[in-house]
Amino acid sequence: MSLAGKTAVITGSNSGIGLGVAREMAKAGAHVVLNSFTDRDEDHALAADIAKEFGVNAKYVSADMSKGEDCRRLIVDAGTCDILVNNAGIQHVAPIEEFPTAKWDAIIAINMSSAFHTAAAAVTGMRERGWGRIINIASAHGLTASPYKSAYVAAKHGVVGMTKTIALETAQEPITCNAICPGYVLTPLVEAQIPDTMKEYGMDRDTVVKEVLLARQPSKEFATVEQLGGTVAFLASDAAAQITGTTISVDGGWTAL
Repeated sequence: MSLAGKTAVITGSNSGIGLGVAREMAKAGAHVVLNSFTDRDEDHALAADIAKEFGVNAKYVSADMSKGEDCRRLIVDAGTCDILVNNAGIQHVAPIEEFPTAKWDAIIAINMSSAFHTAAAAVTGMRERGWGRIINIASAHGLTASPYKSAYVAAKHGVVGMTKTIALETAQEPITCNAICPGYVLTPLVEAQIPDTMKEYGMDRDTVVKEVLLARQPSKEFATVEQLGGTVAFLASDAAAQITGTTISVDGGWTAL
């Protein structure tokens, strides 16, 4: 599938899932705009490396996804946004009665409200150009729940609902809006947690992965950032033109339970 000539804006994409998505989009021929809240030389170097490797245009735009005005500015600074991938997210775990208000506000802002602001800013240009794709990276927690993750679960459920609404508003136009719901994905952040978890439980790596981290993931295998990126590329392709307002789970069977 080719996305040549299209420009993809991916929020939260200087590492992990977002960077994996950006690379897969560039591999499919799309120009890419990377984003995070930092503005370091290495952030811009990531974009330069992608441009060189895949022969596409790539740039990095610093914008804080906790701030609505920054979310909307990202779309302006991108220049063109044919494909919007809302990926930025943070997490905090605590019982509801102990959940810090500041953490709740930040998670709702970054994980959910940012997708509202970027989509609202991007859809006008998509209509003017007569084509668009909005792809929200939700979570298995957008379809189910876990204890101690009230803000994250609320935000991801909200993203799934917003996805359906945007899809209905654009249903008679060549614009689609869908959500991808990953389970556990092997990212550098997850990989870094494994040694400490091994010490905490007194288990070897394989046991920790299968019995602790992937306890709810029936496949007992992590999804990869390349698989997530491939799913995004499919939803952006012409083959997915009649797929809108839905969720695609990449969770090893988690939500089949």
